[in-house]
Amino acid sequence: MSGHAEVHSPVGGKILTRPMLVLLAIAAVGGLVALWRFLHGIGSVSALNQGYPWGVWISLDVVVGTALGCGGYAIGLLVYILNKGKYHPLVRSAVLTSLLGYGLAVIAVTIDLGRYWELWKVPVFFWRWSHSPQLEVALCVAAYVTVLLVELSPAFFEKWRHSQNTSLRSFSEWGLRFVDKWSVWIFALGLLLPTMHQSSLGTMMLLPGPRMHALWYTPWLPFLFLVNCIMIGYAAVTLEAQFSSAAFRRPSETPILASLSKVTAWVALFWTAFRVVEVLLRGKIGLTFSGTGLFFLAEILLTLFAALLLLAPERRSRAVWQVRAAMLMLLGGAMFRINTYLIAFNPGDHWSYFPSFTELLITFGIFAAEIAIFIAIVKMFPILSGAHPAASRS
Repeated sequence: MSGHAEVHSPVGGKILTRPMLVLLAIAAVGGLVALWRFLHGIGSVSALNQGYPWGVWISLDVVVGTALGCGGYAIGLLVYILNKGKYHPLVRSAVLTSLLGYGLAVIAVTIDLGRYWELWKVPVFFWRWSHSPQLEVALCVAAYVTVLLVELSPAFFEKWRHSQNTSLRSFSEWGLRFVDKWSVWIFALGLLLPTMHQSSLGTMMLLPGPRMHALWYTPWLPFLFLVNCIMIGYAAVTLEAQFSSAAFRRPSETPILASLSKVTAWVALFWTAFRVVEVLLRGKIGLTFSGTGLFFLAEILLTLFAALLLLAPERRSRAVWQVRAAMLMLLGGAMFRINTYLIAFNPGDHWSYFPSFTELLITFGIFAAEIAIFIAIVKMFPILSGAHPAASRS
């Protein structure tokens, strides 16, 4: 954190710009619908039923949302495990993205729970814990949000230690010393917890057994989900860095992202090859030509095409191709997760599910809130490396 040479600084500029007001309006609409859900029950806003106990809030907001929030985890593997310090300038913004992705996923889970008022019992009534992947995910996600807050805290402490408030300055100095002293253990937890709960997200979809389509029902689901989150994490970091550079008129991270894109391509190729070979060895490849199999082909081809784009040095060295490939990879990786949780799951012919308009409004509100909070924080606190105060278009 503090021991690296790069300098982080607030972007500065007006916060309540026109795009920000649009984001806040979308978030407010989602918030109002969520409030209606809490007042009148989950059935008043969702199309969920006894056959499909979870839908877009879990498959998109949580399962895909936490993968988008794995940028900090994915970059951390490079910096703190593989000792690739050149990627360190990307860490702080990636951790912020992770915190927002996971924090808002917790909100989505709360909205999805039928008895949300009993959520507090999960960490408190530990003597009732059982061998459940859902419990493991809940505990790990809650713990990881806390770890992410601690990992990001130096950005706030660095800002507050210049405050005119003596107590706030003293607290900030103490906080920086605390994080620096315990950083090894903080980083270790920051890498352990996502490894546990991302693989457990795959484990959860082993529970339906015969209700799962054979192209997605495999004992390798935990491993596939883990590698998939790393791939999506790298894509999310690339998009965040390039969009931030353009929106806040700051120096581009294209050279670092060119190197990262090569890593991303090989991770994606490994995931794609493993996925296809695993289906071949199980003798299920013929199912790809069925109606549902088209979703399998889509996730594979999108990921493969993105990886092939990034393998070409002349393409991955250009920002436009980095963004295009990252978007394709993110789409392919997200499709795998949505397919596993929704498309591949079949509770019976008499059950069907398609998200209601109000469900989608809450989802749009959550993502709009995440973007709005990210913009506000990078403008006020030293998050982006090499950023400088300037008038911003966002």
